[in-house]
Amino acid sequence: MSAVAYTLAVFILATAVATALFRDVLSAIVVFGAYSLGMAILYTYLLAPDVAMTEAAIGAGVTTILLLLTIARTSRPSTDKLFESVNVPGVIAAGAFVLVLLTLLPEMYAVGDPDAPIWGGGVLEQTPSLYYVQNTYADTSAQNAVSAVLASYRGFDTFGEAVVVFAAGIAVLLVLKREVFT
Repeated sequence: MSAVAYTLAVFILATAVATALFRDVLSAIVVFGAYSLGMAILYTYLLAPDVAMTEAAIGAGVTTILLLLTIARTSRPSTDKLFESVNVPGVIAAGAFVLVLLTLLPEMYAVGDPDAPIWGGGVLEQTPSLYYVQNTYADTSAQNAVSAVLASYRGFDTFGEAVVVFAAGIAVLLVLKREVFT
């Protein structure tokens, strides 16, 4: 992996730990938004733009706004210390999990590595992209390979993403107390 990926991984881990440790709700929400944005950038770097856009829109965007609106409409307890009471066993368990993930990180294939299984590096007879291009019409009767992948091969996933986006939109409307039908 490159220096960019390692830098993003360190940023994501740091913001995740900070989100868990901050006792001030506003600080935790802001750092959580930064975490989601870091994940969206990492997904973009890993060539998954659909996942990156969903993470940016829902994680960094809508969720952060909903949480900020929630604390704006409720009372926020004042805290003088950022780290009042830390759950030591929880920190130890999270630290052990992070160490396991860090030991597995070097085993990941580099982005675009021709030996990676997704590109057909000896494990697959052909690449998934080639399969979709060659077999889309026979499998789905769809003329467009992209539409076939989104609607047929990944139909449940696409439906789930649509439900999440719809639910987020409804939640924003409910929080802002706007009428759906005018």
